[in-house]
Amino acid sequence: MLDRSANGFGAAALSALMADPTYGFDSDTMQPLHHPPWAKNVIFLYMDGGPSSVDTFDPKPQLDKENGQPFKMKIRPTQFDNVGTTLASPWKFDQHGESGLPISELFPHVATCADELCVIHSMTSKFSEHTSANYFLHTGHGLQGRPSMGAWVTYGLGSECHNLPGYVVLNGGLIPPGGLECFGSGFLPATYQGSVFKSGKTPVADVTPSEPTSDAQRRKLDLMRKLDSSLLDRIGPEDAVESAIANYELAFRMQSAVPDLMDISQETKATHDAYGLSHDWAGTKTFGNLCLIARRLVERGVRFVQLTCPGGSGDRWDQHGNLRDGHTKNARSVDQPIAALLKDLKSRGLLAETLVIWMGEFGRTPFAQGKDGRDHNPFGFTFWMAGGGTRGGTRYGATDEYGYHAIENRLEIHDMHATMLHLLGVDHTRLSVRHSARDMRLTDVFGNVIHDVIDT
Repeated sequence: MLDRSANGFGAAALSALMADPTYGFDSDTMQPLHHPPWAKNVIFLYMDGGPSSVDTFDPKPQLDKENGQPFKMKIRPTQFDNVGTTLASPWKFDQHGESGLPISELFPHVATCADELCVIHSMTSKFSEHTSANYFLHTGHGLQGRPSMGAWVTYGLGSECHNLPGYVVLNGGLIPPGGLECFGSGFLPATYQGSVFKSGKTPVADVTPSEPTSDAQRRKLDLMRKLDSSLLDRIGPEDAVESAIANYELAFRMQSAVPDLMDISQETKATHDAYGLSHDWAGTKTFGNLCLIARRLVERGVRFVQLTCPGGSGDRWDQHGNLRDGHTKNARSVDQPIAALLKDLKSRGLLAETLVIWMGEFGRTPFAQGKDGRDHNPFGFTFWMAGGGTRGGTRYGATDEYGYHAIENRLEIHDMHATMLHLLGVDHTRLSVRHSARDMRLTDVFGNVIHDVIDT
């Protein structure tokens, strides 16, 4: 009897764990890994507005030679009509690290992490307007309504964190054009949409318990669950109701987890200083706080973390005029915090299993808009990845001598999505959902894994 009782207790515990998507596998909501993963988590550093590649990570000496001259390549239709002359970068480039990666003086701190970066110069987009390009970047489709990449990742893999959402968006002050749909769950259950955390002491609305005791709060939640369950008994399975029940439970657990997450007083002064939390520039403080919270989130097992740019640092990276001032301010906000994040993750043994992606929705033209700006350029731009199985200290792809068009190993957003999922152990062609009589996936019917950037 004792033997059977002991085994029975273990079976009961296992049953409870397997029913919880944090630990187990639910065939209705999660899919198994298709191959051994390199990465467990993703941190997406979203550079809203489109940084200029020729001013950041893709130097073009030809622009210096022809600065101020009429642009010599055929100019494709631009977002705006006031096309100017060839515009050299106001910033110098130097080679950094043992790899000798060229990085602009805009990023002196990130340059110290050169050997961790896998810089890809040949990305393209199908859209040259912010909203559609943002939907394309975030969801693989140029119209709103599709699940975001964070939603697909958490749908496919679940989360190792029981008390926080699997997909968290840390809002520095600028929600991108396209709005919250960029972080939505589309036709997936609402439990997979991005949970937006604001900066400050109250990142989530109503995170403070509304009842005087945890017991009273628990009884209130149990009543809500009972009412929702009775509705399910009458109408049958319903994603919206089931998602509401799951979200009520998660919100209850978040009431204790979020304050602990946001209490960065637990970190050392050296950590605060490294992330720029005592910086005299407000944007650095804001983004530094987001980067530190991002590290704390992946430590807790949150699967996908996205950071938006801080407000008050110019008009995003969208410098149609006054390029020098705008890009300087934006780089000043993100440079030190990003370098601190990469170094902190590496020192804690987390970088190897955390894929960090730095990317905007498109690049900017090598010729001027007006006198001192750059227009949108979806024809060839740069992004980088670090950690999570990527090959650090390398460059992949190339643009032409002006940095206008991708001419070597041309890529699309679908290829980035396919590679991200591959590094997480998922075959992008097999992560699909039947919707509107068709099997839908993040990469649609496109996408190829960029095997050359993976550290085998």
